[in-house]
Amino acid sequence: MSTNTLPAALAEIVDDFQAVEERDRLQLLLEFSRALPELPERYRDHPEMLEQVVECQSPLFITIETEPAPEGAPASSGPAVRLYFSAPAEAPTTRGFASVLHEGLDGLTAAEILAVPDDMPEELGLTRLVSPLRMRGMAAMLARIKRKVRGECHLGA
Repeated sequence: MSTNTLPAALAEIVDDFQAVEERDRLQLLLEFSRALPELPERYRDHPEMLEQVVECQSPLFITIETEPAPEGAPASSGPAVRLYFSAPAEAPTTRGFASVLHEGLDGLTAAEILAVPDDMPEELGLTRLVSPLRMRGMAAMLARIKRKVRGECHLGA
């Protein structure tokens, strides 16, 4: 996959991971884990509003909200999507993956998110550094986001 098929913010993140030596990629993922935004107050006391991504080894919860499409975006691209994640600080790999997806996808249109290739997590170059189970967890996060976007935005597969 070429990063030019990814939305700009996500392509930049993938490029950042590919630009560092393999042994330094876990450190970069750890830096992302520290940057995961806290949940907005409206979700902090209402965990029932979040959906658990059960494929993740660590407890990870997600929800999305939609906003009107950004100025100038075609109506067919769907609304803008806001992503919210909850993952414990003791799960830096899971938090790092969530933060990558947040930074790379938050605020994009539904069509842009749905166009992200399902194998995007492999492009981070972490497959030899983290367990296959953790890689499946990140793929599951992306799949869950897409499923929720399709449902919220009433878009087809």
